[in-house]
Amino acid sequence: MPSRNINLQKENKVKNTETNVTNMKDFVLLGFSDIPEFHCLLFAVFFIIYMIILLGNGIIILITRVDSTLHTPMYFFISNFSFLEICYVSVTLPRMLMDLWTQEGIISFSACATQMFFFLVLGATECFLLAVMAYDRYVAICNPLHYPLVMNHKFCIQLVAASWISGIPIQIGMTVQIFTLPFCECNQINHFFCDIPAMLKLACGNIFVNEMVVYLCAVLFVTLPFLLILVSYSRIISTILKLPSNTGRTKAFSTCSSHLIVVVLFYGSAAINYLKPQSNQYKGIDKLLSLFYTILTPMFNPMIYSLRNKDVTEALRRVLPKSLAMRDNRS
Repeated sequence: MPSRNINLQKENKVKNTETNVTNMKDFVLLGFSDIPEFHCLLFAVFFIIYMIILLGNGIIILITRVDSTLHTPMYFFISNFSFLEICYVSVTLPRMLMDLWTQEGIISFSACATQMFFFLVLGATECFLLAVMAYDRYVAICNPLHYPLVMNHKFCIQLVAASWISGIPIQIGMTVQIFTLPFCECNQINHFFCDIPAMLKLACGNIFVNEMVVYLCAVLFVTLPFLLILVSYSRIISTILKLPSNTGRTKAFSTCSSHLIVVVLFYGSAAINYLKPQSNQYKGIDKLLSLFYTILTPMFNPMIYSLRNKDVTEALRRVLPKSLAMRDNRS
């Protein structure tokens, strides 16, 4: 009888927890609540970073559209990548700025799910677009005679469209399976946005299957494109090393170095965050890694592509004086 009463109490506790879960309407993003004395400083820093991201990527989009010398497949992909970075960072950073300003961090269930969905879709798009850009460099260096035929405008549009669309169905399923988990009574997300690892830590019961689904999706959207990039660059490096002149090798390496740096920054931090075992130890590491690939990488991308690229710097010299002159004439 005592054991039966204990079992009934456990069952009632589980039912009460499930009731609380179904009635849960809000989450609380803890963000940087452990360092409230630095909220004003963090707000100022992240606001400046957001402005740099918008301005830097916006300038790249502008010059690749205005300057006719940059109307090539490579810069078509770079301009799309810059637009993607603006969308990608806008999913998380404005919300984080608002939470730092209000010091509340309350986010509704639906808003949290929406944020996760767009974050996952844009993250998958970035992985695929980086792979497409690697393929573009592969064709340009390994098959230069066929480059204009292979990378025609129609095919480039199809590659970009596929990068944007291909991840949507799976990421819808991923978001649904995360937000249909039985969450515990605690609604505090130890993160600055609704990310999968942080949400899994709130789930109750056995979530082994859900974690395996996350790993499989990470392999599909992170590891597989990364392997395609590695294959492309192994062929590229092999071809470059066979070039007869040092000048040709230097020029070929310079066209690929910017893309390689972006790949290492993005994939390195994202892969560690999603493929490492989930643990409550070193909780701050997840936030630092997320800050790196969600905010810092989009900020560095315009600098990497502009400062290391002669075509872009020359286009800036041509476009910016014209824009300033037009503004002066209007005034």
